[in-house]
Amino acid sequence: MSQDIQILKSLIIIIMQITNNYIEANKERFLEELFGLIRIPSISSESAHKPDMIRCAEYWRDAIMAAGADKAEVMPTEGNPIVYGEKIIDPKLPTVLVYGHYDVMPVDPIDQWHTDPFEPVIKDGKIWARGADDDKGQSFMHAKAFETMVKTNTLPCNVKFMLEGEEEIGSGSLSKWVVEYKDLVKADVILVSDTSMIATDVPSITTGLRGLAYWEIEVTGPNADLHSGLFGGSVANPLNTLCEMIAKCMDENNHITIPHFYDDVVTCSRRERQLLNMAPYDEKSYKAGLGVKALRGEKGYTKIERVGIRPTFDLCGMWGGYTGEGSKTVLPSKAYAKLSCRLVPNQDHEKIAVLVKKYLEKNAPKYVTVKVTPLHGGQAYGCPIDLPAYKAAEAAYMDTYGKLPIPMRSGGSIPIISTFEKVLGIKSILMGFGLGEDAIHSPNENYRLDHFYKGIETIIAFYQHFAKGGELA
Repeated sequence: MSQDIQILKSLIIIIMQITNNYIEANKERFLEELFGLIRIPSISSESAHKPDMIRCAEYWRDAIMAAGADKAEVMPTEGNPIVYGEKIIDPKLPTVLVYGHYDVMPVDPIDQWHTDPFEPVIKDGKIWARGADDDKGQSFMHAKAFETMVKTNTLPCNVKFMLEGEEEIGSGSLSKWVVEYKDLVKADVILVSDTSMIATDVPSITTGLRGLAYWEIEVTGPNADLHSGLFGGSVANPLNTLCEMIAKCMDENNHITIPHFYDDVVTCSRRERQLLNMAPYDEKSYKAGLGVKALRGEKGYTKIERVGIRPTFDLCGMWGGYTGEGSKTVLPSKAYAKLSCRLVPNQDHEKIAVLVKKYLEKNAPKYVTVKVTPLHGGQAYGCPIDLPAYKAAEAAYMDTYGKLPIPMRSGGSIPIISTFEKVLGIKSILMGFGLGEDAIHSPNENYRLDHFYKGIETIIAFYQHFAKGGELA
């Protein structure tokens, strides 16, 4: 190790000691300020909470200003407002753009909550409330990491904040806003905490998010429901036909059979597959937790790979005919299904949407009419593990957790992340500190207190390494 590198590492250690002292001295205030944010019921999907969305945006604006920003403002959109803030210490230095969202999911079913969802409670070392993890707790770590660096004079680069209120309903306003204000949010990297770690003692960085394509299928046979005895066997049953059509879309190895579906799939390197499979995984416990006796997936890939680096084809719902109490011997006129595909980096959701629609309609039997309607979708996202910003995040986890984080491909989707890359031309680093057990989107959402504070420390470490180009990783 060169003397210069050793000096830089020693400097970062000193900075972390200074910032950790500030965090310790202000930890109760940090928590109470987070609770003030959580208490605002900012449910974006319910119009009755429109005033709460404004109030939540204003709370964020004030928090960013109090933390030390040069400016912060609530910027109106056609939907919920976007909060923008910045501190530019030197235009020549790198700039980090922090993204988060202040909207939350509805709380139903309310009777399954053990506490008031918008009155945070600390129990068993966790914060229990809606938004505790997703994404108020996680995004607020960035405000407090920023404050800590500003107040201790350890901020090594420029910082911009961009917080939206529509992530849980598709980020429609932000998708337009970021195009209009792309010069305002110009940066070198986007930093996001809206994902999870593998386990509390197994740090990880999300390096990929799957995209999504979603359709509704309508299959029509006869012009009315028919008596299954008088017509069964001579007229096609749309439900049977729909089942047959869907079944033909995958082979015995769970490989999708639709022509050209895999044309743009990026194959992960052997090295990344090895790193992905370093994640702790107990198949017996996994099956027991799900209540299944066996797993099923694409041949040639592990469970971890199947949910992270491979696309899927899933029937999400099906209906038609008689579904009421008792029996009714009917041959239905129509059958319906909801279908989704999770996509991987380089697969374009619009291209896949057209490809699947054309395949199903073209190959429909003559005795039925098939209509396929694309509903919505989003692009996948991938981050190279040799990116300097990734190396900076890797080094940050080493500083705070004492071990190398495992790169993890998430099976889920955050479509706006790929939009950022397309519009702004920069990558996002997904430093999530939640856990799978945090019950996001469900009753009794929670977030570990130690993850909240450790997250602040790790984010601060990221800035120190990122400002040095990530070469200390």
